[in-house]
This record gives sequence, C-alpha cells and structure tokens, in this order.
Amino acid sequence: MSALRRFAVASLGLATIATLTPGVAVSAAPPEPQPAGFTNLQQATKALQQMTLEDKIGQLFVLFAYGPDATKPDARNTALYGVATPAEVIAKYKPGGWIYFNARDNVQNPTQLATYSNQLQQAALKTGLRLPLTIATDQEQGVVVRVGPPATQFGGNMAHGAARDTKDARTAAGITGRELKAMGIRQDYAPVADVNVNALNPVIGVRSFSSDPKLVSDLTVAQTKGYQQDAGITATAKHFPGHGDTATDSHTGLPVINHTLQEWNTIDAPPFKAAIKAGIDSIMTAHIVVPSLDPSGDPATLSKPILTGVLRNQLGFKGLIITDALEMAAVRAKYGDAEVAVRAIEAGADQLLLPPAPDAQFKAVVDAVKSGRISERQINESVLRVLVMKLKNGGLFQPFVDPAKVVRTVGTPGHLATAQQIVDKSITLVKNSTNTLPLSNQARNVLVTGWGVATTQSLATSLTKRGATTTVAQTGAAPTDAAIADAVAKAQANDVTVVLTQKAWDTTVTDKLAKQQKLVKDLLATGKTVIVVAVRDPYDIAYFDQAPTYVATYGYQAVSMESLAKVLYGEIAPAGKLPVDIPVAGAPATPLYKFGHGLSW
Repeated sequence: MSALRRFAVASLGLATIATLTPGVAVSAAPPEPQPAGFTNLQQATKALQQMTLEDKIGQLFVLFAYGPDATKPDARNTALYGVATPAEVIAKYKPGGWIYFNARDNVQNPTQLATYSNQLQQAALKTGLRLPLTIATDQEQGVVVRVGPPATQFGGNMAHGAARDTKDARTAAGITGRELKAMGIRQDYAPVADVNVNALNPVIGVRSFSSDPKLVSDLTVAQTKGYQQDAGITATAKHFPGHGDTATDSHTGLPVINHTLQEWNTIDAPPFKAAIKAGIDSIMTAHIVVPSLDPSGDPATLSKPILTGVLRNQLGFKGLIITDALEMAAVRAKYGDAEVAVRAIEAGADQLLLPPAPDAQFKAVVDAVKSGRISERQINESVLRVLVMKLKNGGLFQPFVDPAKVVRTVGTPGHLATAQQIVDKSITLVKNSTNTLPLSNQARNVLVTGWGVATTQSLATSLTKRGATTTVAQTGAAPTDAAIADAVAKAQANDVTVVLTQKAWDTTVTDKLAKQQKLVKDLLATGKTVIVVAVRDPYDIAYFDQAPTYVATYGYQAVSMESLAKVLYGEIAPAGKLPVDIPVAGAPATPLYKFGHGLSW
C-alpha cells in the first residue's frame, strides 16, 4: 500500500471508496473531454501522483469571477487575475473550487446559474487535469443567501432555533441542498455552528441557531444530515473555533475571543464536535484570535495550534478544512497576502477561499514547497482530501446538470409550501401587554413602516390579502428626521401601525444616530396602536421596552412576512421561543427576556 493510500485509509477514515459508483452525467450536450472518472481511492491517489506541483496547488484554491457567463469578458476579472473571462481564470489556475456571489453579478436566475455551472465545468475539463470544480456558495438561508427567489427561501438559523424542531431543520437543509445541486452547486458553506452568546455580535447574530450550545449542536447535526445524506452535497460547518462571542466584524477588523479554555470547551466546541461525529465533510475556519487556544495573536485561520493541534488532533476531524475568505480584513491585518496563503496551509488548511492577490499567493505557495518550508507530502494530503470530497458529493461523476430540468426542483410548489409551514413555527411573540394581538378580522387601515423596501412591501401584500387597507412608508436602517416625521403623520391617519426594525440596537455601524429607536418611540408617542417587529436580531426591544407589542421573526424574507401576517391575524398561534437571552440595554449579563420566553394564545 502506498504512503498516500495509507494516509487516506488512516487519516481520512476511509477503508475504501470503491462503493461509490459513478452516476450518469446529465447535460443537454455533454462537452468533451469527459471527467477523469475516479471511482475509488486507488485511482484518486494514482491521479494525484501524476499531477505537477502547480496542478496540486491549483486544487487548493477556491476562486470566483465577476459576471454571469463563463465566456464573457469583464474588466474586473482582468484587474484581479490578468485574464478577462471566468473560463480563462480556470485555464490559468486550474482551481479545485469555485464560489458564487449574487453581489458579484454571478446570479440572475436558477436556469442561468445551471448553465453557468456547466460552462465552468466545461472549462475545467478542458485543462489537462480533467478534474471538475467543486462549485460552492453561501446559502445559509435567512439573512445570508446568494440565490434568492424563485429558489426556496427559509427563515434562517435563529428561526430554526426558535422553532426547536430538528426534523424541520433537516428538511430545510435537504430542500436547500437539492435545489443547489440542481443548479450545479455541490457544496454549501453552511450550517453556521457558532454559538451567539454576545447580543452585540455584529457579524453572526441570527446566522446562529442559538446561544445554547446543546440547541446549536442538535440543529447543526440535523442540517449536516439534510445537506449530506438527503441532498448529497457537501456541508461546511463554520466558523471554527467559534465566532459567537465577538463585538468586532471580521470583515473589517480582527476579533479577539477571550473565552477561557473551559469556556471554549463548554460553549464553542460542542457544535463542532457534534458535526464531526455526524460526519461533516468540511469545516471553515474563522479569522479570530483565541488566546486560550493560541496565545501568539495569530487568527485561527493561520494558527497551527488551532487547526492542526485542536481541530485535527484533539477533535479528530478528518475532512477538508477551508479558510474563510482571505480577502477579509481580519486575516490580512498582520501579514501580507502572499504570507497569509503560506501560513494558512502551514497551519493545516486544505483550501484557500477567495485569495485577494491570486498570482502572488499562488506563487508563494509554490515557492514555499520548493524551498522545503511546506512539504509536498502535506500538499498531497490536502489534495487527496479535495479529491475525496469530490468523490463523496458526486461532482466528480456528474459535474453537469440539465438547465431545462431546474424548474422541476428549484422553488417547486411543494418546496415553497414546506418552507412556509416550517417558518410558521418560528414567529415569537415577546410582548403583548395590551392584548393587541391577535387582530380581529374587521376592516382597518394599516401603516407598514420601518426597515426594508422589499420587506415592508411583502408584509403589506400579506396584510392586504387579509382585508387590510395598507400604506407603506419605508424608512431604511438609518431613518432621516423627515422620514420619521412622515411615518408619524401617516400613523396618526391609520388604525394600526406595524413598524419593522432591523438591528436597531446597532448604533456603531447600522444606525449610528439611533434613528430607528427614535422612529419607534415617536410612533409610540402618537397613542395609536403600534406593533413593533424585529425582522432580524431579536434584541431590539431592549432599546424601546415601553412598546406594548413586540414580535421577533429572525428573518425578513417574504416567507417570514407571510408567517408574521398569520400570527398578527390569529390564523396561527405564535409558537416560537426565544433561542437567546435578550439582555437589558447596557447590561449584557442581565436578561430582559430570557431564553425560552415566548407568548401565545
């Protein structure tokens, strides 16, 4: 048995992959050449031995490109990569993975995305390697989605935490995974396994299931099974070693998690341990400093004590470790981009996501291996993990999808109905001190105001279906005084006002002048019936607890607004329970509303 095969059997925990049988690629016009077609571990290790060093290192990079078509040039690609089209990017680097972003003009609709995936795979198969890409995206559901409607939308992680239903969480992941797979996406960077114990966390919040490690663990396991066992794609638990207790956004700064080792083991580690036990195939690193795990001051992404010492050796994780995006500020704060790439691999990462200086970073890794700083054996082990992931998620056998069949899977009536039933269970009535809810069925004039152009309109549409005459006055995340005055005037002319808040607690980034808080208080001062709804983090009520009626939805998609309307009109009883404490403003250790609180009728 070769050294590589011994590694795969012992370190990857695979006696064989011979039981994985190739499926039939489905494509209206399958391009030539066809995939390499590994069907077992022996073939994979043989192929790896035939790769050049540059081929191997390409497999460790996960790239993106601007635009919705692999054959169309974009000047932004030329600026980043030196070539203009996504297909040329693939030909140049031979990357192992690819990531989609709606904000980078990749996503127009599901059928287009399926066509784009096929174009990218065709480009990958035209290289000498004939290795398909693993195409991935961040479809966490809720507030982080890259593929919007008509793909099925759910309420997100904290909505699942409020519903406390592992079966539903698994179902949601299964539906999401099957829809992604139909569009050619074989890896979801989900579920988020962070335990959100900090109400002032600017980057995680409702992306977390809960502040309770056991609840987060149970739901992480459920979604891992939904993605991997039910949908057949790769799940990715993130962000190791746990991003739930920070007041700094790692996109813009370097967070420090000051948990003791005991606190880390009690709070942050359980969901990742549970995911590993459940067979999660991939784990994403966090750009955070955790002094109790590594006192060097290096972020976890660049920390060998954390990635190799803790994740590999202590927790026994045998799957693929991928970095969070290397373009984020937190990981670039201490070292240059080229050095970051080398240090991430030295630390134990297998794949580098979104390198901001791809030429320099690719060359730096090649040079580090040639100089002996990184052993080629370590590179081989990482590449083998990449290949094993492609074997397990079927992408190596079936890289192509049929764009004409996407509508049979994505956003089907059955999926949408299931999503609505799941989200219905999550709406949490936090306060109803004047018994305003449920509203009667009598005709009334309702003002919908507050945050979100699409969200306020979605709610208005749902209320109109129930006989209300609605007016919409969207005020944004940082309302102007004029917008507040306009909303107050409209409230006085309506019977009921529903005001939507979105991170009204965040006066550091979202709403620096606390204008959302002012909007709510001014509306309450009218003496009219006002229903306050937090459509993201549930913590907002701490800043205007005089509100007599307060509901938390944990998400602002249309599906959540329909569930909210059902609760407002008493069609369903609110069933959600707070999956976190809501602390008193300025007193984070003092609960205003405790974990598990939730009213009903």
